[in-house]
Amino acid sequence: MAKETPASNTPISANRGERILAFMIASAIGLSILCFIIVIIATAAGIKDFGTPPWPTVIILPAIGLPIGLVLMIVLIVVSGLRRGREARDARN
Repeated sequence: MAKETPASNTPISANRGERILAFMIASAIGLSILCFIIVIIATAAGIKDFGTPPWPTVIILPAIGLPIGLVLMIVLIVVSGLRRGREARDARN
């Protein structure tokens, strides 16, 4: 029989929102960094015309994705802090 850990007593959906936020942050920032790398490689490969598709999207995406990732990171920190504060208060009672 396996030992029960304190985490196994919590419902599965208890931290689902935090996990979803973490994956959203990772995808937004990861995709933005990937676009930076693609532009650097394309410039080194000699591409001069960035006005034709898909280059406008690749160039604009980091300007949108990085601020969204930052805002989501702040939201994750606040949500996590509220949850931990609530758990600590419940543990004292």
